[in-house]
Parts: sequence; C-alpha cells; structure tokens
Amino acid sequence: MSASATASLSREAVKRDSVPEIIAASMVGTAIEFYDNYCYSIAAASYFGTIFFTSVAKSNPALATLMAFVTFAVSFLARPFGSLLFGHFGDKMGRKKTLVIALMTMGISTFVVGLLPGYEQIGAWAVVILCLCRACQGVGLAGEWSGAALVATENAPANKRALFGSFPNLGAPIGFFCAYGINLLLTTTLSKDQMLAFGWRIPFLLSAVLVIIGLYVRERMSETPIFAKAAAEKRTSKHPLADLLPYWKEVLLGTVAMGITYTLFYILGTWSLSYGVAGLNFTQPQYLGMQMVSVFFFAAFIIVGCLAADKYGRKKTLIFFTAGTLIFSLVAPALLQHNPVTIMLFLCIGFVFMGGLFGPCGAYLPELFPTNVRYSGAGLSYNLAAIFGGAFAPSLATWLVETHGVMSVGWYMAVMAALALVALFLIKESKDKDYEL
Repeated sequence: MSASATASLSREAVKRDSVPEIIAASMVGTAIEFYDNYCYSIAAASYFGTIFFTSVAKSNPALATLMAFVTFAVSFLARPFGSLLFGHFGDKMGRKKTLVIALMTMGISTFVVGLLPGYEQIGAWAVVILCLCRACQGVGLAGEWSGAALVATENAPANKRALFGSFPNLGAPIGFFCAYGINLLLTTTLSKDQMLAFGWRIPFLLSAVLVIIGLYVRERMSETPIFAKAAAEKRTSKHPLADLLPYWKEVLLGTVAMGITYTLFYILGTWSLSYGVAGLNFTQPQYLGMQMVSVFFFAAFIIVGCLAADKYGRKKTLIFFTAGTLIFSLVAPALLQHNPVTIMLFLCIGFVFMGGLFGPCGAYLPELFPTNVRYSGAGLSYNLAAIFGGAFAPSLATWLVETHGVMSVGWYMAVMAALALVALFLIKESKDKDYEL
C-alpha cells in the first residue's frame, strides 16, 4: 500500500463521533443490560420462588427464594462463553457490528422471560426454559459492556479516558433506577396476588421499547477510530483468542481485582431487598424507595471515581475505594436493622464505594490489553469478575444469614475486598501506546 493511501486511510480512521453520540452509543446498551439484570433480580427475590418453584415455596419459602437466586446465577455462568464469542468478533470485525448483535441477543431473551408460563402450567419445564433464557441473556450481556467501554475509551482524549469510560458505566444506575422505579410503581398500584399473576411480567415486556431505541442509536454510530486505524494498518487479529493467551495474567488479576465490585453490587441491590422485606419487615415499596434514593450516590461517585482516576491514576483510585469497601464491610451488618436511617446509611455508603470502584474499571480493564485483543481481554476479565464476585452473591448471602447470622455477610464482603486489594497491588498498569491516535 502506498504512503499516500495509508495516510488517507489513517485520516479517515481517526474520524470521531460527537461526544453526545459517543455517550448515547456507549450508555444505552449498559442501561438496558442493568435494567434487564435488575428486573430479573427483583423478580427472583420477590416472585420467582412462588412462580417457578411452587411446590417448594408451599413448605419452605426461604428455600424457594434461594433456588430462584440460583437461576439468577445462570446468566453469569454463560458470560465467559459470550465473552469469548463476542470478543472474537469484536476484535476481528469491529466494535459496532458486534454490539448490535449483543444488544439483540440480550433484548430478545429478556422479552421472552416475560412470556414464560409458570410451574403450575408446565411443571419443571418452566424452570428449564427460564434457565435457557437466562443463559442466552448472559451471552448477550457478556458482549455488551466491553464493547460499550471501547466505544467510549477508544474515542477519548488520553487525559480524559477514564471520564469517557464513565459513560457506559453510568448506564448501570440508569438501568437500576428504571427497573426499581417501574417495580415500585407496579407494587404500589397492584396487589401482591396481581403481581404474582401478571404484574411481574410487565418490566420484562417493556424492555422491548428500550432495545428498539438502543438498536436505532447503535446503527447510527461509527466504528471507533482506534479500531478503524488498526484495521487500515492491518494490525487487527485473525485469531483474537489465541493472541490473548500471553495476557492470561492480566485476565486473572483483572478478574480478582474487579470481583468485589460485583459482590458489593448484588449484596446492595439484590440480596438486601430480599433480606429487608423478609428479614427486617420492611414492605417492598418502602425498601425499593430507599434503594432508588441511594442509587443517586452510585451515579455521582462513578463520575467522582473516574475524575480521580484521570488525575491520580486508575490503580491508586481503585486501591483507595477497595480499601474503603473493606472497612465498610466490617461495619455494614450493624446497619441492617428495621430503621430507615441505618438502612439508608448502609445503602448510600455502599453505593458510594460501588460507584468509586465501578467507574474507573471502564478505562482500567481495556488499558490492560492492546487493540487487537482488547475486546476479548477486557470482556473476559469483566465477565469472569461477574461470576467470581456476583453470580452467587445473593444466594451465598442468603445461606450465610440462615446458617451463621447477618455478620457473616460482612465477612464475606471483606474477604472479597481483601482479595481485590492483593490483585491490584500485583497487577501493572498498562503503558500501551496503541491507545493513542
């Protein structure tokens, strides 16, 4: 290829979408991802034990809820496969096409959950189909975050990469707020019997509207300039998964470092809802309302964490918030009382640390890998962290409280935070120059 042709391709490759377009394209999918996950987590905590494990619920409601939380974990177990699948095509074909397919996979699976018959209609097949939908949801989810993070960070100036990386992560509190808001509206207007009969389906069916909007936004986005430049210069990988093998240490340490993020997320958002209603005797609308207020702290500290990561470095910022989470874990169980003030302290302080951890990971994980394996590497680390830290967090916390008391949940979070600190100290921050145009 001639020098002039290469220069022409490079000039074309560095064309960027506008900042509003980058925000919309990166944020919309993760908002839908967390909306879907939280709709499922609320349903698992409140309704799925009765609907899909009916015979167990009649004799042991706590066991039925625990079994419902196990179906929640199915999505996470499917994520590594989705990471490898979408990472392969994302690093080979580009971010845009892969993200469109991931969004469709995720959206269709969520919509179908809203149509499923329960145990009383088709018996154990209801659980089988539910788990199949949840697995497909996990495959789609696995390709979503890493691609969205790259859309943001591969369009970012070097000194604002963590801030741009906050765009997809801000989709989490938006999805949280929408999921909990819709469920709060439903639980205050419908009776419990109506929610069990049909009300639980409505949030899943409404996800179709979000997916249509997301597809419209994603179809209009451009390929990221860094991937387009790499493609023009023939630097993309033909075999991304094979090329990822030398980076196994970065995948492993990134997984452990981010594990506490997911543990904290699903203890605060999923397990505490179940425990707050069944164990502390709050009504569901009361607890949902407190969670909706606390999520604003989550959103605010995603931005705070990213600004700190750009100013002081990703590693220092993550170490600071992880150490804070470790301390919080040891005092958190004392706040779990039938007292709105202490519950709000538990939720708000927890979400402060959650935001500080979750925000910088949008830049931190992708920067551990070069362009040719960045989608695969960042996605695999992120989704393995979801399994390691979050897949069994609600069910494990439920079991721990039943067998060892509520203080054991604090020790569980503290152990996960300590492991994350060890991983952060061991891992080296990347100085990869191919992130620069």
